[in-house]
Amino acid sequence: MAVLSLFIASVFAESPEEKLGRPTPEQAEWQDLELGLFIHYDIPVFKPGWDHRNYDQRPGPEIFNPKKLDTDQWMEAAKAMGAKYAVFVAKHGTGFMNWQSDLYPYGMKQSPYKDGKGDIVRDFVNSCRKYGIKPGIYAHMGCNGFLEVDNPGLVHRGKGGTPEEQARYAKICEGMLNELWGNYGELFEVWFDGGVLDPSKGGPDMLPILHKLQPRAIVFQGPAATIRWIGNERGVAPYPCWATAPETRDYHKAGDPNERKWLPGECDVPLRDGVWLWQPNTEKRLFSVEQLMDKYYRSVGRNCNLLVNANPDQDGLIPEVDMKRYKEFGDEIRRRFGKCVDETSGKGNTVELDLKQPTSLDHAILMEDILQGERVRDYWLEGLVGGEWKPLARGYSIGHKRIEKFSPTVMTKIRWRCVKSAAEPIIRKLAVFSTTDAASADKTH
Repeated sequence: MAVLSLFIASVFAESPEEKLGRPTPEQAEWQDLELGLFIHYDIPVFKPGWDHRNYDQRPGPEIFNPKKLDTDQWMEAAKAMGAKYAVFVAKHGTGFMNWQSDLYPYGMKQSPYKDGKGDIVRDFVNSCRKYGIKPGIYAHMGCNGFLEVDNPGLVHRGKGGTPEEQARYAKICEGMLNELWGNYGELFEVWFDGGVLDPSKGGPDMLPILHKLQPRAIVFQGPAATIRWIGNERGVAPYPCWATAPETRDYHKAGDPNERKWLPGECDVPLRDGVWLWQPNTEKRLFSVEQLMDKYYRSVGRNCNLLVNANPDQDGLIPEVDMKRYKEFGDEIRRRFGKCVDETSGKGNTVELDLKQPTSLDHAILMEDILQGERVRDYWLEGLVGGEWKPLARGYSIGHKRIEKFSPTVMTKIRWRCVKSAAEPIIRKLAVFSTTDAASADKTH
């Protein structure tokens, strides 16, 4: 019997490939986009320094009146940076609603903007589609300054109240989601800051609404999350960083290669250090191009997406100095990675690229076929220098993308060599780049 049991177990045992987590087509598409624009616009833009938890000093909606707001200009920033998707903050912690709604009197209808007929959410979505940018919407369920709700989504400033009071707030949240998800067409991403309180604890019953109105949307945090926060607002992920993670609600760490839940990371960061909503005299806090590139390497180059914030000013426009920085950032990404020296793909423990002649290289981009799961666990990147293989970099996770940067080196071949894997490696791309000229490389070596 023992022998028979072992035989049956072996017959039905999962293969290494079957044990791997895999993305949905929507998740794989999201990871291919890599770079997004985040847009925060709310009441504190018109009353700098006010925090929504200063409930007794809450300004009225009459102060919200941008004179030149242009969502097309926002998309120009996205295009200049190279962003393929954008997420607009439809409602942040203040409770102010950037769309037409009758849920409570604190939003576009009570604002003098466009005589109370403005709908920035609609304008944003229309501009996204005009510019070929995939639209996303952020709605904070955990805080609402107007209704005096605070994290994790409890009435009475976060202290909680009667079941009836909590249920009224949950219904308002459900109304918001019905409007935001139901009135603007298909959305690419929906964003929950800090997740969503479970219905058993008084939170909104959002899953039926999501499944009905936006079944294909990528979801950031919450009970239906398909992507995760990386755990900081610096725009950087740890390394190694895996797309698979434990079955834990609102997980926000480095992932686990042995788990099956596909939950890739999104790294969010403001363009001005620490400034999510426009404030005067903060231009000196703009990250430099080199600082932004460092974040790019440590997000996109570490198997995550990067979501860079924009903060339109009191006129409703992204400041020109910020627009210039988006373009500089995008130009630098394109300069370094817009055209490779050569590329290949392959299966197995070794993928080799013959450069035909001595060539100076300083970067390589590695990509797995993530539709077949993350398979690589440990690898070396090596260059053939003077007839001898020299180590260039060692890594662990690849996933959607890993960017390896090394000293400029003249070589005739480059190879990727797998040391450990969970199943046969499938390398979607091995691409090599030279971001410095050959003369400077020769001086280095």
